Amino acid sequence: MNPVSQIVRAARPVYRKLSTSAPVASVKAIPPTGFCFELSDEQKALQELARKFTREEIVPVAAHYDKTGEYPWPIVKKAWELGLMNGHIPEHCGGLGLGVFEDCILCEEIAFGCSAFMAAICITNVAQAPVILAGNKEQQKKYLGRLIEEPLLAAYCVTEPGAGSDVAGVKTRAEKKGDEWILNGQKMWITNGGVANWYFVLARTNPDPKCPASKAFTGFIVEREWAGVTPGRKEQNMGQRASDTRGITFEDVRIPKENVLIGEGAGFKIAMGAFDKTRPPVAAGATGLAQRALYEATRYSLERKTFGVPIAQHQAVAFLLADMAIGVETARLSWQRAAWMVDHGQKNTVLASVAKCHASEIANKAASDAVQIFGGNGFNTEYPVEKLMRDAKIYQIYEGTTQIQKLIISRELLVAAKQTNA
Repeated sequence: MNPVSQIVRAARPVYRKLSTSAPVASVKAIPPTGFCFELSDEQKALQELARKFTREEIVPVAAHYDKTGEYPWPIVKKAWELGLMNGHIPEHCGGLGLGVFEDCILCEEIAFGCSAFMAAICITNVAQAPVILAGNKEQQKKYLGRLIEEPLLAAYCVTEPGAGSDVAGVKTRAEKKGDEWILNGQKMWITNGGVANWYFVLARTNPDPKCPASKAFTGFIVEREWAGVTPGRKEQNMGQRASDTRGITFEDVRIPKENVLIGEGAGFKIAMGAFDKTRPPVAAGATGLAQRALYEATRYSLERKTFGVPIAQHQAVAFLLADMAIGVETARLSWQRAAWMVDHGQKNTVLASVAKCHASEIANKAASDAVQIFGGNGFNTEYPVEKLMRDAKIYQIYEGTTQIQKLIISRELLVAAKQTNA
C-alpha cells in the first residue's frame, strides 16, 4: 500500500463517522460558521508527503531535465508508487476518490519543484476528468482502473492546429460505420501526447456547419496502440521542456461504440464541464511556481549586497517581494475557493476561470520580478529564476488563455446582471 493510500484509508473512517453521526457543533475542526481555512489532518499529510517528494526527488534534477528535454519517467514512476497520482479516481476503479482540492494541494507542491514535472504527473488528470464526469462504470473500470494497476498516463486531445481557444472550430471528424466510428484528423499541443496510454478525443460527428456546438461533437476514448494513431515529434518549447508536447494524427482509426462517452453529440458539454474540475489544479500549479519565485528571490535578496547592505533592505526590492507575497496568497485563495465549490457540488465555472486567470498572471509577474531582483544573474541559466520565467508563460495559454477566462467571467457576469434586472 502506497503512502497516500495509508494516509487516506487511516483517516477516512474517522471522517465518514464524523460526517454521518456527529453534530456539526461537536466537530472542533469546523467552526460554527462553516467558514474555515484550516486543512484537515489528511490534507496536511498529503501536502507534507508531496512537499518532501518535491524537495528530495524533483528539485535536484529539474535543471537537468530542462536542459535535455528528456521525459522524467523515473520521477513519474516514483510519484505513482507513492500514490501521488490518480488519487481522485473513483473507489470502484481502485482509486481513493479524493476531491479536486486534494489534487490542487499536490499540484501546487510539485510545481514548486518544477512545473514541467507537474504537467507530467498531474495533467494526465485532465484526460481522466471527462471519463470520471461522463463515463459509465465499464469505461471507468477499464480505462481509469489500468492507471491504478501500473504507471500509465492519459492525454486530453481537443486543441488542433487551427482550433485552440475556439473549441467549436474543431475539424477532426468521426463518422459512424455500423457499430464503429471512423476517426480522422489532427490534434496539436497535446501534453503527454507521446507517452499516453489512451486519449480523450473531441471530434465533430455532425457535418452540418449550422449544427450548434452543443450537439455537433462527440467525446471518444482512443487507445494509443490502435492502428492509425500516430504521435508526432516532441515539440521544443520555450518552457516546461521536460513535458511531452506533441501533435497527434488520427487516420481511419476504428473506435468501437463502447468507447463513446454518454452518446453522440454530448462531447462539447463533456469537454466544457471537465474544465470546472481541471482549471483549479492548473491554477494551483501556477501558484506553486509563484511560490518558488518568491522563495528564490527572498533568499537571494538576503545574500546579495549593494551599497554595503543586503538588497532586501532596499525598499525597491522589499516592495517587489511584498507584491509577490500578496500575489501568492491571493492566487492560493482563488484555487482553494474554486476547488472547494466543485467538490461540494456547486457550479464553479466562473471561479474556476477566476482562479486560472489570476494565478496565471501572478505566476508570470512573480517570475519576472524574481528575475529583476536577481539582476544580471537572473538572465543567466546558471540561476533558477530564468527557468521559472520561461515555464510561467504557458500558464497564460494552456487550459484556456487568459483572454478566454476573462470572456467566460464577463459573459457570466452580464448574464447574472440581466437576470437581476429582469
